[in-house]
Amino acid sequence: MTERIHGSCYCGAVGYRAEGLSSPIGHCHCKTCRKIHAAAFNTSALTPYDGFFWTSGEDQVRYIETTPGKRRWFCPTCGSHLVAEYPEARVRVLRVGSIDSPLPGKAAVHIWTAEQAAFFDFDDDLPRLPGGGKP
Repeated sequence: MTERIHGSCYCGAVGYRAEGLSSPIGHCHCKTCRKIHAAAFNTSALTPYDGFFWTSGEDQVRYIETTPGKRRWFCPTCGSHLVAEYPEARVRVLRVGSIDSPLPGKAAVHIWTAEQAAFFDFDDDLPRLPGGGKP
């Protein structure tokens, strides 16, 4: 049985439920993730597309389309990014920092390391992919 995951934004206006993770957790170092999250990288994992539901704030949550076909959903009140999706491909990516439930594991990979922040040094033994890829 898949363990349900619950998450929310910082201010609590937007919440969600996901039917587990469908990929390992990974750290993305692409320039877009760094800019959107104002951090050295973003930690995320895939979740079943049809197993994701807004539990609160569905009428408030907004998205920005950062590349054609990719929507990044966030709370307009506090700015927390919660999930990204590719609706045509039926792919949904949870932002691990927004998860309130206990995590089913730890990060397994770094992706888009060719675009990593100059101020970030790796101090782990996780695999490093210069581009994208499935963690």
